[in-house]
Amino acid sequence: MRVETPLSIAVVTVSDTRTEETDKSGSVLVNFLQEAGHKLHSKTIVKDEIKDLRSLVSTHISDPGVHAVLTTGGTGFTKRDNTQEAIQPLFEANIDGFGELFRQLSYEEIGSSTIQSRVFAGLANGTIIFCLPGSPGACTTGWQKIIVNQLDSSHKPCNFVDKLKLN
Repeated sequence: MRVETPLSIAVVTVSDTRTEETDKSGSVLVNFLQEAGHKLHSKTIVKDEIKDLRSLVSTHISDPGVHAVLTTGGTGFTKRDNTQEAIQPLFEANIDGFGELFRQLSYEEIGSSTIQSRVFAGLANGTIIFCLPGSPGACTTGWQKIIVNQLDSSHKPCNFVDKLKLN
């Protein structure tokens, strides 16, 4: 599948332990977005620190060359899972249906364990942000069953491309 309107997408892996060599989830997202015809703006690994993650995502949403941000990791319930606390305050609008639909789809794969996933999405300064768990399987589910269509301007009846700040 090739998208009609290629977007510039930043991928952010939130982890205290991942390296470029061990970041399977970030690599999965990069491969999927490129296969769909989007452009990789950047791929970054950031420690699960609220200020560091918020600063990085703030930089992306203020950059007119970034249309979307995909994060992976930091969406669970451990003390070091800070993605929600770092990023949600940046949103102008929450996309509640993303988390709801993701958990519904995930339930079919991992059963009730899906309730421990705090996936979420929102819009900030004309940039869409999808925050996924730190597993390749969860990134695959999120991309293939939801995100790929919502970042495709030809997807009907609606998608998010017309809500983004495109150059």
